[in-house]
Amino acid sequence: MDYIIYFAITIGILVFIHELGHFIAAKMSGMRADVFAIGYGKRLFGYNRINGFTLGSLPKDFDSEGHTDYRVSMLPLGGYVKIAGMVDESFDTEFASREPQPYEFRSKPTYKKLFVISAGVLMNLLLTLIILWGINFYQGETIYKTTTVGAVADSSTAANIGFQTGDEIESVNGKKVDNWNDVINAFLKDNIGNDVAVTVKRNGVSEQLNVPENVISESAKSGFFLTFGSTQPFVSGVMENSPAEIAGIKEEDVFLRINDQPVPSTQDVINMVSSYPEKEISLDLLRDKDTVHTTAMVGFDGKIGIAIGELYTGPIDHRTYGFFGSFNQSLKNIEQITVLTLSMFKNVIVGNVQFNQVFAGPVKIAKFAARSANSGIVSFLYFLAMVSLSLAIVNFLPFPVLDGGHFVIIAIEGIRGKELPLKFKIAIQNFGFIILMLLVIFTIYSDLISL
Repeated sequence: MDYIIYFAITIGILVFIHELGHFIAAKMSGMRADVFAIGYGKRLFGYNRINGFTLGSLPKDFDSEGHTDYRVSMLPLGGYVKIAGMVDESFDTEFASREPQPYEFRSKPTYKKLFVISAGVLMNLLLTLIILWGINFYQGETIYKTTTVGAVADSSTAANIGFQTGDEIESVNGKKVDNWNDVINAFLKDNIGNDVAVTVKRNGVSEQLNVPENVISESAKSGFFLTFGSTQPFVSGVMENSPAEIAGIKEEDVFLRINDQPVPSTQDVINMVSSYPEKEISLDLLRDKDTVHTTAMVGFDGKIGIAIGELYTGPIDHRTYGFFGSFNQSLKNIEQITVLTLSMFKNVIVGNVQFNQVFAGPVKIAKFAARSANSGIVSFLYFLAMVSLSLAIVNFLPFPVLDGGHFVIIAIEGIRGKELPLKFKIAIQNFGFIILMLLVIFTIYSDLISL
C-alpha cells in the first residue's frame, strides 16, 4: 500500500507540474487549452465550467467554448494538455477540416509553438532546481574526510579490478583527491564514460589500477563499486516477527561483537551469523551511547531478519552554503546528474549496459518513492527532484510523442515555412505511442522479475 500511495503522490506531482508548464505557456501564447489531463485514455472524472464535476466521459458533441476540462484518466502513466489545433496524444484531427482559428496552435508563429512545447520540461527543471536549492541551503553538504577503501569482498567488482581493503586513493586520472566526496566526483562527474586510471597507496607504495568505463557507468546506476573505510556495520532494517525483532534489535543499532568476536565489517556480520544456523548467538550492540547485550536464534537459512548497512565513523566536515551559493551548487548538481544520465543513455545504445539497468518502470519508482519517504521528507524531496530531472531529460529526447519529438517537427515546419502533412504527423504519433507503451510494459516486466 505504501508503494501505491507514494507512487501516486510522486507521479501526480511530476505530471501536474509538467503539464502545468504546457498549460500556462499555451495561455500566455493565446492558445486555447481544451483538456488538462492526468493520465491517458478514458476519462474517469473531471471538472469544467460548463458541466461542473462529472463522472465518466463527456458527451461526444461537447464543446468547451474555451473552458478547459480538467480530468483524471484511466492510465496513470503520464498526462497531457490538449491544445486546440495541435496533433498530440489525444490523436484528435477534427480541427483539420476547418479553417485555422486565431486561438489554435497551428495559427501561432514557430517561436510560440516551441515555447509551449518546451514549457513542460522547463517546469520540471525548475522544480528540480527549487528542491535542490532548498536542500543545499538548509542541509548543506557532509564531507567524508577519508580516501581509504573499505572492506573489499572476494570476487567483487572492486576485487576483480585489483583494489584491496585499506588502499588509500591518491589520485584519479592524475587529479589529486582529498576526501571521499572528491573520489565520487572524480569518477562519476569528471570521468563518466571514460576508462579511469587510479593511483592508490598500499603498504607505503603507490600503485596504479585501471577501472573500465562500464564499471563507472554501472556505479552511476546501482551504487558506487567502492566503499570508504572507517565504518562499522549497523542495522538498517528489521523484518516483522523475525528473530531479530524478537531479540529486541532495533534499526540504527551498531554491531560491536557477535559471540564475543569483533565484527568490523558487514561481511564479518554476515559470515558470523550464517555460521550458526538454527543456533542461538549473543550480540553486543551500540544503541545511541549505550551498549546493549541480547541473544537471537538464527534461522535455518543462516539469517536473523535484518538489513545491514555501513555507518561512517571517521572525521567529517559540514559544508554550508548561503542563499546564492546554494543556488550555484544546485546548478552544479543538475549538470552532474544530466551528464550521468546522458552517459547512461549512450551506454544503453552502444550495448554496454542493459536497458532495464538504466530505466526504472512504475514498480521500481513506487519502491524507491516509498523507501525515500520512509527515510524522511528531505530524502523524499531529493528523490522527487531526481525523478523530475530524469523526466525532463527523457521528455526532451527527439522521439515521437515526447516533447522532444514535437520540438523537432515544429522546428522542421518552421524551416519549411509550412506544416508537414497531417497523415504523416498522425503516423509518427501512432508509431511513437506504440513504442512507448511497449517500453512501459517491458520496464514493468523487468521491475517485477527483479523484485
